[in-house]
Formats: sequence, C-alpha cells, structure tokens
Amino acid sequence: MKIGILQCGHFPTADGFPKQTYGDLYARMLAGHGFEFRTWSVVDMDHPASIHDADGWLISGSKHGAYEDLPFIPPLEDFLRRAYSADVPLVGICFGHQVLAKALGGHVEKFDGGWSVGRQTYCLDGDEMALNAWHQDQVTKPPADARTIGTSAFCEHAALAYKGRAFSVQPHPEFDAAEVQLLLHVRRAGLDPDMADAVQANLPKPLSNDKLAARIAHFFKETVHV
Repeated sequence: MKIGILQCGHFPTADGFPKQTYGDLYARMLAGHGFEFRTWSVVDMDHPASIHDADGWLISGSKHGAYEDLPFIPPLEDFLRRAYSADVPLVGICFGHQVLAKALGGHVEKFDGGWSVGRQTYCLDGDEMALNAWHQDQVTKPPADARTIGTSAFCEHAALAYKGRAFSVQPHPEFDAAEVQLLLHVRRAGLDPDMADAVQANLPKPLSNDKLAARIAHFFKETVHV
C-alpha cells in the first residue's frame, strides 16, 4: 500500500544534527505498518500528476502559513479538494491540518494567543495524549464537513475528522525529542526565554507518538480497499 507524502516545507538543518526531510520523518513514524512511501516536494512545485498516484496522501508540516500567497498552495488545495471528492484518504499534520481545512472551506489564521511549542497535552476522542507541537497558526473555524475530535488548552480545533476520508491533527507525532531539540537550536531566539526553558525541560518526558501513529496507520488501512 503506497502512501504519498506531500512535502509542504523543508525540515531545518544545523551542524551537529542529522539531516532529515519530512518524508524521512513520516516514513519513520509509520515504519512497521506495511506501507511503502513516495514523496512529492510540493513546496518546490513537484506535484503529483494524479490523485491516484498513491493509495492515500499525508500532507506535511511547513514553516509557511496556509493563508500565504505562495505559488504551491493553490494547486495543492485544488489537489486536496479533488482527492477528497474522490474519497482518496487524506491525513494532514500541522500545516497539513491547516491547509486541508482551508481547502475544504475552513478558516486558518495566526493565533493572537501566541505560540504552542514542545510537549503539550491533548484530548483526542476522550484519550489523553502527550505530543510535540510547534505552531502559532491555527484552524479557527473548521469546514462544514469536519467535526472537532481533539483539543488542547491552547488549540480548540487540534484534530478534525471529516465526513469523507480525511483526518488531520495539529501536533507533530513525527517529532521526537531530537527534532524538538533541533527546532529549539535554530529558533530559540524567536521564543520567550521562559517558554524555551520549559520546552528544554520537557524533552525527556514520554510522548504518545506511537499511539497516534498507530491511529493514522489504521485510518489509512481502513479507508483503502486493497
């Protein structure tokens, strides 16, 4: 079963840290679930020729805003609408969560409450999960086809389930401590010092990445007829 990764940004690099792409991170996150992967770097205008080039699509994180006037966003949104209309499974993570919501009629904006970074606690369908976040933008109005199934104290619409074959989350189940440490290394100057210190202190604490990864894998398998 092939999962197409729609890479909407480039994961940062820094001396002393492994070089990774979002494609690498998602392949690692879903390792052991029997998938094969292909990445299209849509941020570089490498778009799939067809919505059927993969059995399901995973839309990545990005430093960009879904509301920005960037050349890759309109064709990506058109692709997502066509895939959704054709019942091709879609999973969005962080920026992917936001751009999918926007493409299907929701609203995304820069949240005036500031940033959510590092380990956060979410309630997903009544199940408490600890997951890493790194965002200020949020879905502030879900599409009519979506219902909110996950929240946090900071993010009201942290996970959405759609009437069609789509599911999305704001946090990053692909981020372990190493990825957050890298982000902290390259972006610490833009954070409140107390927030940065709290992110650092929380790095050793356990995460629910495997639990959410298993849910994503189950979603793909349940919504694809093989």
